[in-house]
Amino acid sequence: MSPDRPLRLLHTADWQVGRMVSAFEPDDAAALYEARFAAIETLAALANEHEVDAVLVAGDVLDAQTVSDKTLRRTFLAMQAYRGPWCLLPGNHDAALAESVWSRAQRLGLLQPPMVALLEPRVHTVAGRFALLPAPLTQRHTQGDLTEWFDQAETPPGLPRIGLAHGCISGVLPDDLDAHNPIAAHRAASARLSYLALGDWHGTRCIDARTWYAGTPETDRFRANDSGQALLVTIHPPAAPTGDGTADTGSVSVEVLTTGRYRWRSQDVRLAVPSDADRLIEDLLRSEARDVLQLSVSGVADMHTLKRLDAAVSAARAQVRAMVWSATALRLEPTDDDIAALHADGFVGEVVAQLRAEQADAALGQRARDALMILARLLDEVAPPSAPEARP
Repeated sequence: MSPDRPLRLLHTADWQVGRMVSAFEPDDAAALYEARFAAIETLAALANEHEVDAVLVAGDVLDAQTVSDKTLRRTFLAMQAYRGPWCLLPGNHDAALAESVWSRAQRLGLLQPPMVALLEPRVHTVAGRFALLPAPLTQRHTQGDLTEWFDQAETPPGLPRIGLAHGCISGVLPDDLDAHNPIAAHRAASARLSYLALGDWHGTRCIDARTWYAGTPETDRFRANDSGQALLVTIHPPAAPTGDGTADTGSVSVEVLTTGRYRWRSQDVRLAVPSDADRLIEDLLRSEARDVLQLSVSGVADMHTLKRLDAAVSAARAQVRAMVWSATALRLEPTDDDIAALHADGFVGEVVAQLRAEQADAALGQRARDALMILARLLDEVAPPSAPEARP
């Protein structure tokens, strides 16, 4: 490959292979676990398709130091389709401790050139095409900026300077994420970087033209943060050194590539009028096999609406990848026709009436709602079939 052609990199991060999502049923959790290996295979295919010079993985390759040897082997096996350099940075989940998942990978013989685990903060020349400045985490949390050394680092003349780090750009991400592993927002400029590849935030995010979070390649939470992607970074060759010994960092372009298999969607729906339930049911029936749903329903519903909603939820569970459903805040308000249809006479009728009254009580309301919904369903199941209409 000609050294004069643009440098092309695939930037990804936060694979967190080995992560299990406990909120789902076991078979659904297993499928989401497997999707992380498929995401790596997708990255390898994209690296080949776009003929990149290297894949930059900006931390949290593995979800924990305790992942099994089998998971480790499968991770590196999924990377093998791309034979170029994989530049792997330890993050807060897989920090480069004295004894770590990385030392275990080395003992297992999984880290084979041109794959490299960036366990120390030193300059790496990658494929003769660029100088890589990594800031590996050697513990889960730090209070200092591990990218400070980039500013003074000496790199081979004429090669683009690429930074690789895992942490939080100060003052940009949500406040609760700024406490650990800070990174200065101006680092790309102060360190004369052509590009700063970041990990830790699980969504794609542009900090400035040369500083990006790639996000996780397979969505793993119900936060609308533009995840399930990777970044194709193209850097045009820098100009020749100027008279003062500095060099142009070259122009950069970033293209967002879709990598995720599943679409995570979260909805909080309040039912107030029948049309609210109609819209929710229509949305559930449009669900697809790639959907991972979190649905919370509140408000009020009569028996007819509740039966329709139960049927729609059951159908959706069968057609989506995974679903978390909560109706604890949904209040059942049977109509007089609902109660009559249940044939709740005598003592049972008195219990139904009492539960209907207790729903408004602050202390008893939730238990009364739950009990009424259970009782109404049971009575509906054992109710005699409706008599056929008389023919004229």
